[in-house]
Amino acid sequence: MPSSSHRPRKRFGQHFLHDPRVLEKIVSSIHPEEKDFVVEIGPGEGALTRLLLAKTPNVQAIEIDRDLAGKLLEEKIKVHQADALEFDYSIFPRGVRIVGNLPYNISTPLLFHLARYADRVRDMHFMLQLEVVERMVAAPSTPEYGRLSVALQARFKMKKLFNVSKGAFRPPPKVESAVVRLEPLAEQRKLDDDLLRRAFSARRKTLRNALPEIDFAALGIDSGLRPENLSPEDYVRLSMNSIL
Repeated sequence: MPSSSHRPRKRFGQHFLHDPRVLEKIVSSIHPEEKDFVVEIGPGEGALTRLLLAKTPNVQAIEIDRDLAGKLLEEKIKVHQADALEFDYSIFPRGVRIVGNLPYNISTPLLFHLARYADRVRDMHFMLQLEVVERMVAAPSTPEYGRLSVALQARFKMKKLFNVSKGAFRPPPKVESAVVRLEPLAEQRKLDDDLLRRAFSARRKTLRNALPEIDFAALGIDSGLRPENLSPEDYVRLSMNSIL
């Protein structure tokens, strides 16, 4: 049985999910089968890990907290005691399914890191800050749409599954949460990450001022638009032009 004696560490952004109904809903959404290879990021006290192991023996975890990793290892759970932000996910078999209650203090850079492995995963299911999920699935020309939206939508089909209240965690976070599913697109399109970064660091400028080196007329794009007005497909086209 999971222990409740571990004191959540703020520096690791730890908020342990304990609501059994939410845990079962997550597992139902993932629908793991016995043959699946599942990797859980941030297993914490192992509440979700154990439910996943009941469905498939092929579950491994990545946990930065040495104490928590040690407790899971005592239960004979395969744990990589490592920083998820620096982890090389290519060591796992193709078709890996990645899940996790991601630490909210590193969720955005972690999503950018995981996006690099889109061609290797079958899908990903994450618990995240609701605000981050809304940014992930946002449409162009909306306040939530930005660099994260483009970087992920160019690589994944995404769907917000359900909201989760603060009371489902120990300790309760200050924000609402949501579960989201990411499925890699059949065709992985290339993005110029530096171009994307420069565009959205000047999101209130027009495209001609934010990215002066691009010949927008040749691409049939109005240079008077702002970066937030372009679709992920537009950014793929801009990236192809910048690479040539």
